[in-house]
Amino acid sequence: MALKTFGTMAVDWEQRVDFDRLRRERLARIKGLLAKSSLGALLCFDMNNVRYITATHIGTWAQDKASRFTLLPQSDEPILWDFGSAARHHQQNCPWLGERSRAGIPSMRGSMTPEMGREADVARKIRIELEARGLLKEPLGVDIVEPPVMFALQREGITVVDGQELMSIAREIKTVDEMTLLNMSAMMVDAAYYDLYKAMKPGMRENEAVGLVAGRLYDLGSEYVEAVNAISGERCSPHPHVFSDRALRPGDPVYYDVLHSYMGYRTCYYRTFCVGSASRAMVDAYKRCRDYLDASIELIRPGRTTAEVASVWPRAQEFGFPNEESAFALQMGHGIGLAIWERPMISRLVSLEHPHEIKPGMVFALETFWPSTDGWSAARIEEEIVVTPTGHEVITRFPAEELLVAGAPFVTVGGTLPIVRETEAPPNPQVVEMIAAAARAEAAHEKVGAGS
Repeated sequence: MALKTFGTMAVDWEQRVDFDRLRRERLARIKGLLAKSSLGALLCFDMNNVRYITATHIGTWAQDKASRFTLLPQSDEPILWDFGSAARHHQQNCPWLGERSRAGIPSMRGSMTPEMGREADVARKIRIELEARGLLKEPLGVDIVEPPVMFALQREGITVVDGQELMSIAREIKTVDEMTLLNMSAMMVDAAYYDLYKAMKPGMRENEAVGLVAGRLYDLGSEYVEAVNAISGERCSPHPHVFSDRALRPGDPVYYDVLHSYMGYRTCYYRTFCVGSASRAMVDAYKRCRDYLDASIELIRPGRTTAEVASVWPRAQEFGFPNEESAFALQMGHGIGLAIWERPMISRLVSLEHPHEIKPGMVFALETFWPSTDGWSAARIEEEIVVTPTGHEVITRFPAEELLVAGAPFVTVGGTLPIVRETEAPPNPQVVEMIAAAARAEAAHEKVGAGS
């Protein structure tokens, strides 16, 4: 295997993930792209971009707060404004930032009212740094921003333009340490799926499966279990994208998507199972789903395009949707890194007309879906792939080449029940004869009655 699976501890006897190199190479990549751009500086509020540039993290509770921000000026080092005491923590523990870690609080998504002036304070901080470097008249690229902060920046004479594009380009190609961390993150889900496979049985609820997976991941070192989509039985089609408290039943299909992060690096990792047994319709749906996935994986190599990959997937109308937008995400590929969705995005919705070249260092997930002919069950499978200089490497290793059945077998006096079987068994020959004999007897009785 090209990618290694290291232990999560630091040791003196083996070179594992090199976090100093990770920090240097990520920052060097975005600084290089910034130097070639028309921007004077980048201002980032997205926590994933802040982490990419500054290598800082204060917990996933802050993920949706837009309360931390970093400025990366042309030909200079990043400045971070962080949440209260976190700034001092970085000064003491992040020598690559030092005094460039400062306290700074915006409006906390509107929690602080306009007259409190937090938006103006953020804008002044940025204007002072740009002015000191002669960059005030240059465009400022911003990734995401609260409208009041953007208006305050404009009032300071700053031209605000799109900075998300540059960050998306930077994060598209992964460093060797990023690829290793993505591989290790997937390893944790391999283990969680093994525990889940052993535990699944009739009566287990979807939310219990979510708890089992989350517990295993945190025990292994996950820093954030973003979601465990657990979808079973008649909930499988159409895909609702959220778990419930539904209990698993014998013969149910069930699929899961596990999204978590290790050292910031995510997974998006579907697997499908059946409980106790699988119907023939479900077996056929799974094979179709797997075939579409394998066809797209086979095309992953440098020089191919996202259009070629998307072209092997079925049109929306072939599986019950009127157009590609309504079927979006059921057959798709997406980059994965510090965020669940990064470049390249692969879908019949956009890729056929806007192809992107597949390049070494890209890491993305490919996921397919196929509904069964029974009208309610469905299969969903996903693999994560690293693009190598000569081809690809799949880093999601829990078995999925064929449909797995959990909680089997059921043992009867006549032996084990078949794994592939319908939840309602067809009548055996004796039952058929019993029904026919009853019908004959009833007809004979009616005939006697009619003749008396």
